[in-house]
Amino acid sequence: MSRQLHINVNILNAGVFGGSWRFPHTDGTASYRIEHYTSIAKKAEEAKLDAVFLADGPSLDPSTKYRTGNDLEPTTVLARIAAQTDRVGLIATLSSSYNDPVELARRLGDLDYVSGGRFGWNVVTTAGPVAARNFGRTQEPEHALRYRRAADFAERVIADWAQRREFTSPQGRPIVVQAGGSSDGRRLASRVGEVIFSADQDIDHARAFRAEIRNGAADFGRNPEEIVVLPGLSTVVGSTEAAAEARRELLDDVLPDAYARNRLAGQLGISLDGLRDDEPIPIELLVDPDEAGGSQTFYRVVREIIDRDRPPLGRLLKKLSGGGGHRIVVGTPEQIADDIETWFRAGAADGFNVMPDVLPSGFDDFADHVIPELRSRGLFRTEYDGTTLREHLGLDLRRSTGRGVRARSGPVTSLTESQEGEVISS
Repeated sequence: MSRQLHINVNILNAGVFGGSWRFPHTDGTASYRIEHYTSIAKKAEEAKLDAVFLADGPSLDPSTKYRTGNDLEPTTVLARIAAQTDRVGLIATLSSSYNDPVELARRLGDLDYVSGGRFGWNVVTTAGPVAARNFGRTQEPEHALRYRRAADFAERVIADWAQRREFTSPQGRPIVVQAGGSSDGRRLASRVGEVIFSADQDIDHARAFRAEIRNGAADFGRNPEEIVVLPGLSTVVGSTEAAAEARRELLDDVLPDAYARNRLAGQLGISLDGLRDDEPIPIELLVDPDEAGGSQTFYRVVREIIDRDRPPLGRLLKKLSGGGGHRIVVGTPEQIADDIETWFRAGAADGFNVMPDVLPSGFDDFADHVIPELRSRGLFRTEYDGTTLREHLGLDLRRSTGRGVRARSGPVTSLTESQEGEVISS
């Protein structure tokens, strides 16, 4: 069979756009009810998608005053979805910074077993002061330390999965997903990641990123052919090009300005107070991406837009649409399929983590119109070939720690608060 796309849907509350909850005929509070997630997951299974994907952070985001948030714990939601679906994969984001590896290994291992081998773990480090304060810290841990802990943490979890002798799932162990575009993140992806969730605006950069991760995996003694790279893709679908553009314009109009400004300021680590919409962001306020705190992935994406286009603040906010930096494609089903096919055939992606503009309507449009267009081109499955997430992704059964990943029995790197001497350990 020829190479085919892998597609997940990222269920981001009311949609990836910052004003999605205000979009006409959208229930702005639906993301606080479990039926919102189960209905989208059932639709994803009908469309034969690889998986549903849930983002998360261990904090109550203060931006909920401007938009709905991801406030339901992901494994709880996915357990409910697992009970109401049969095939679609289930990927949960869980922090390596603020969890215990033994407890997490058991929780995800058990969920993988009871779901029939459909779980994946998106291992992330947690950036930002809000989460740090939630765990009694005055500031977020330093970037490199977060990734050292993440590598130790992931290896411990994988080793614990390998040691399971009871309640093992048909796929052996959950899929390890990794999302991080910094130099530390890329190394972690090459070391333990099987599915890589990336952020890229440029096809050439995306192709180089995919090649780097695969080459890095080979350096760790892993098979680079078993690396699946899925960039984030925000979609705005219309029956005509004009209809799609009008939908995008309306989404920009309903975007809360305070939310968009606060999110961008947080990503860049600077204050935007006093900066007018017609003024560009002063370059001298921005640091090198490798020196940035928080999420270096999204910092890099936004910094590249600023360096290349020098947009005034108002235009930059509309370009990002409060979504943070993932690429946005606006058009008819055929145009969006063209874009997906171009990236896929160019070797820039193995598929996409799709983030519809508005949920559920934007996903309905994608599943009902873009997926059939991709099928007509022979790029996407018409039926599931297997029952597990590994089978959907074309990855081998895993029952060991794997080459390049050593088992650990000692403590996981602690996140130490240098100013107060506090420790958050494993």
